[in-house]
Amino acid sequence: MSTQSGKRTANLKMTLNKRNVDALKPAEKPYIAWDDRVTGFGLRVQPSGVRSYLVNYRAHGGGRKAANRRLVLGRHGRVTADQARRMAQETLGKVAAGEDPAAGRARRRSVPTLREAFDDYLAAGPARKDSTLAVYRATIHRDLGDWLDRSLETIGRQDVEQRFQRLTERAGWVQANNAVKMLGVLYRRQCIDFEGLHNPVDQWRAAGGRPHRQRRRTIQPPAEILPRWHRGIENGVRNPVARDAFRFGLYTGMRRAEVFGLEWARVDMAAMKLRIEDTKTGAPLAFPITRQLAAILERRLAERDRFPERSRGWVFPSDNAGSGSGHLAGMQHLNARIGEEGGAKFWFHALRNCFITVADRDLMLPQSLTKRLVNHARPQDVTEGYAADWTMDQLRDAAQRVADRIDEMIQC
Repeated sequence: MSTQSGKRTANLKMTLNKRNVDALKPAEKPYIAWDDRVTGFGLRVQPSGVRSYLVNYRAHGGGRKAANRRLVLGRHGRVTADQARRMAQETLGKVAAGEDPAAGRARRRSVPTLREAFDDYLAAGPARKDSTLAVYRATIHRDLGDWLDRSLETIGRQDVEQRFQRLTERAGWVQANNAVKMLGVLYRRQCIDFEGLHNPVDQWRAAGGRPHRQRRRTIQPPAEILPRWHRGIENGVRNPVARDAFRFGLYTGMRRAEVFGLEWARVDMAAMKLRIEDTKTGAPLAFPITRQLAAILERRLAERDRFPERSRGWVFPSDNAGSGSGHLAGMQHLNARIGEEGGAKFWFHALRNCFITVADRDLMLPQSLTKRLVNHARPQDVTEGYAADWTMDQLRDAAQRVADRIDEMIQC
């Protein structure tokens, strides 16, 4: 049958194969050539010459009153006629079994991807600190990055189980727990908006999956562990900025984000004190600059000009062009190297544990003074609440005693 403009083409039928499909000529309007072997299987020819295979059907059980569905199977050239015919037969088989493939595909297109769910979660939530957002983004990109463009409907219980096991083996229980927790939170919001969408983390838990039990990691006595860590830092960390950052954590007990995010604008060398605004407790931390810290700061200041201008505002800058913040970030990969060089397991937060142990058990400083030095949240104790805060001179004396004692232990 002719395919010229104005001619009726609805009844154009032929055996759809490569020779016949290639012979079809475009018309002024799109038309469909139907296969004479499989009912509902056809080829749409566009005026541009593009040819696409499709399958047409009515939903099972609805008779002639059922809605007409049309599903595109693929473009000619990318899919052969024989491949498209088999796809059409599979689709019609699903329809006979009561499924509606076109509706299912439309629904999958409407269900967001993991990336979209993450963006929606960030946009809908309250204002969060930059450090919190950085943790969220690190978790989603590092641990679930290969799933970002997958529709939420395609991620199942087994995916969660396998990813949890892999992260546990390669990155540890904390990272595995955080990844699963983040995934569950993202699904929880979307499951409300999309009927029939299941949370694979909930399914994993229902099938017996459990996050690792949280536990505090303890350290060996400082007199035993500090010489090893010192050797590990000196020999295992080649970047002098990172090496000084680890030393800074040791002499202050500050958290990793507080050390890496320290700005020169918050350092007062004349008054010999520094201030951390963005802390875990939300309360700013004022800390005295000890002799050990002064040596680190003077060394960093002397090398400040060798870094890109965007990084010079940070005490511990990064010359890595890929660092969005301009300062050191992450550095967890150095933990294993420090541990190997020193002969003892190492993690950054252990420096904080060590500082507190030296202050509390070796020097026997008042507990409230130690908590003030490391910026622990103030207790709800009434007496403690009424007590005056420690002065900077008192803090300076205590911090210097801790730093000196740490030096003594390092040399043991």
